[in-house]
Parts: sequence; structure tokens; C-alpha cells
Amino acid sequence: MACNNFTYATSRRDFLRTAGGGFGAVALAALLRQPVFGAAGTVAPGAEKLARAGKAKNVIFLFMEGGPSHLDTFDYKPLLNTLAGQKLPPSFKEPILAMGESNNPIMGSKRTWARHGQSGLWISDWFPNVAQHADDLAVIKSCVSDGINHAGGVCQMNTGSVFGGRPSLGAWVDYGIGTINRNLPGFVVIKDSEKEVINGTRNWGTGFMPAVHQGVEFSPDGVPIRNLDTPKGMKPERQRAKLDLLGQLNGLHAQTRADNTELEARIRSYELAYQMQAEAPGVVDLSKETAATKQLYGLDQKETSVFGRNCLLARRLVEHGVRFVQLYSGAGSGWDSHTELETNHSKLCRAVDKPIAGLLADLKARGLLDETLVIWGGEFGRTPMSEQNGGRDHNPTGFTMWMAGGGVKGGQSFGETDDLGLYAVKDRLHVHDLHATILHLLGVDHTKLIYAHQGRPERIDQNEGHVFAKLAKA
Repeated sequence: MACNNFTYATSRRDFLRTAGGGFGAVALAALLRQPVFGAAGTVAPGAEKLARAGKAKNVIFLFMEGGPSHLDTFDYKPLLNTLAGQKLPPSFKEPILAMGESNNPIMGSKRTWARHGQSGLWISDWFPNVAQHADDLAVIKSCVSDGINHAGGVCQMNTGSVFGGRPSLGAWVDYGIGTINRNLPGFVVIKDSEKEVINGTRNWGTGFMPAVHQGVEFSPDGVPIRNLDTPKGMKPERQRAKLDLLGQLNGLHAQTRADNTELEARIRSYELAYQMQAEAPGVVDLSKETAATKQLYGLDQKETSVFGRNCLLARRLVEHGVRFVQLYSGAGSGWDSHTELETNHSKLCRAVDKPIAGLLADLKARGLLDETLVIWGGEFGRTPMSEQNGGRDHNPTGFTMWMAGGGVKGGQSFGETDDLGLYAVKDRLHVHDLHATILHLLGVDHTKLIYAHQGRPERIDQNEGHVFAKLAKA
């Protein structure tokens, strides 16, 4: 009787593929002084050669999903109010808009702007707490993306492509330099609600890369990791024996399915969950934090408590060795403001301003900011032209992101958009360049972080990105 889905590795090619892959992993583990497979998963071949003197060890990516308006937050454009109600000047090329509208009038900004810090960075009154950290911010005002809609924009900011199916930035980082703490995931994702992020789990997936590098989603409620506690009456010896048996069975099943990386990821997930039972409960237990720290993040206020808790958890995670943490604000395109931008952004800015400022202050006080790269931004910005009822359309041709810590030059702005904030006109930075620069700050040469897929040498930047060296400290 034939056994379905089972084949013997009888050919010389099969033997070399399976045996060679195993010996290669042993050699790499020896080079990295790390346990083989079960404890760590796979890392990039030659990963020991990738690292250099990068100051950042961890990343916290604050993703404002839906597209925050740079024109009302960090990119001050007085001409908006001067020309409010008028059409775009003839010198401006009419953009292609997501909603298909044209000849819409310019909409002024209702925000109050001021210079902050010794650097004098312009920041609006929507971010009064973050403004207190102006001298730590590297504000990039010339970002561009190919994604004109949310699906493409979010996908590209996370994976480098407007089309799904490629590994996420966090997965590339985990693949390239591995995790610091074997008892915790290397890549964690936390949303601010149960709503689904555009494109779902593909934003933190691995595409064609081994599934072991995918992001682990923590719950947005008060119990970040569900079902982690050991069942009542289960002794450690019995649980360990069950996991060992399960690992053996899964390993046998995977031997003849070398191309199915989800099997290896599943084996790894069981082992990781077991290891997390010992350390993770203490890491995610915010009750150990002082009342002053909780207040710093805004946990004592209803409107800031959710994102504040997530920011505090992010600090604890990087403090315990998690390499890449991504926090989503406005899950489900909450920052999208085709109408009533004032109402929408006012609420969301209040929800994130104090927590983000608390995160920066806390990291700095603990000596962690220099080694933690904090990134703020969305998939694109908003247009200077209005839509009906006080909204702005998507703008991928010129928008703002900022970074802090992790070896960036704080207290400076980089790049420029035109006088109305529509197009990037100086030091234009595509998403590919941003990804290359993030890897550079982590000490990785993006041109050498390669994954071979179907005979092609794949990179996060799709072979198009360039490091923006001006951003990094000497």
C-alpha cells in the first residue's frame, strides 16, 4: 500500500540536498556559536560576515496605518494657508490621486506651529510631547513610495514591494542578524485594536523566506501572549517529554518535505513557546513598572492607555533582547482622512503623542536609546489639496517620517518637499532607500543580505536601494 506524501531520498541529488543542508547548518551554528536549529531557526549564510560597527541593536517601528498628514505634523508649509481655497499653481504637475479627483482647491493647515529644542525643528501642536524631544529626532521630509492606495503602500513600507509575497523588513532583520534572546521571538507585532491591518499577517510574514522568521503577533488587550501558562497539573518533566516526542514526529515528517519551511517553523514555535513560559510572563508583566513610569507613558489616561501600554511593552521587549518590534496605531487604516481630518487626526495624535514621548524619554534614561532605532511614519502622507468636508487624499510623492536613537543624527531635518508639500524635491528617499538605511544603522550591508529564491539573489530593497549616509552619526 502506498503511503501518501512520503518519498524516500534515494537519488544522489536528494541525498546531497538533505545531507548538505544539514551539514551547512552545523557549520554555520559553529561559526555563530549558536545551537543548531531547534533553538534559533535559520539565519543568513555567512551572517557572521554581515555585522559591522552599527550602533543600533534593536528597532521599534511606530506605524501610523492609514497615512498621517505630514502637512499638519512635521512639515511646516506656510504657503498652504496663503493659497488656501485656490487651485494648484500652473507650475505644479497635477498628481494622480487615489480617489480620482482633480483640480481640488488647496486646504490650509489649522495647526499652530513652533520651533522646538536647540535645533529649532518645526513641529505642530498635535505633537507637543514629542516636540520636547526635538533634538533627538531626525525628521526625513522627502520620503516617496510607489503605493498610491493603502494595500500597496502598507505592503511596500513593510516588504519593499506594492505586491504581496515578499518577506517583511522585520523578517529580513531576523534572518540577517538573528535574535538576541533565545527565549523570546526575534520579531514581535502589536496592534492597538483587534481590527485587521490592511493585508493582514502578510505585513509581518516571510514570503519566500523560511517561515521561522515571521513576526509573532501579540494581543492588543491586557494579555499580550495568550495560552502561554502551563496547564494545571502538568509537571515540567511530562511537558518536556511530550514536546520532545512531538519534535521527533514533526522532524521525521519534515525530513522528506525539505521545501516546506512552515514545518520547521512549527517545530520551532513549539520549542519557543516552551522557552517563553519561563521568561515571557515576566517580560510582559507591566505591574512591575513604577507608577511614575506608567504615568510617563500615559497609562493613567483613557485616551493614551492603549498605545501607552504597547510602547511600554515595546521597551521591555527590546530591553530583553527582542530585535524588531512593530507597533500599529490606527489598525485598519485609522489614520486615513479623506474627510474630517481635524477630528480624525486630533484623536489619534492625542492617543500616541504622550506614549511616544514617554518611550523616547524612558529609553534615553535607561541608556537604551543609542542602541534602539525608533521609527515613526505611515505608508504615505496626505495631499495639500482638500477633499470634501475637510479631508486630504493620499500622497506617496512626498511625505515625512522620523527616526530617533540608533545612531541617527538628532535635531535635524533631511530632505525637502516643494512649498506646498506635494512632491519631494531634495534628497528624495524611496522606501527602498529607507530600508537600506535602516539595515545600515543596524550594522548590516544591505547589498550582502541576500536570500536566494528560484535562482535569483533577493534583497529587501529589490536591488534598488541606497543608504542615506547623511542620516547616520560618524
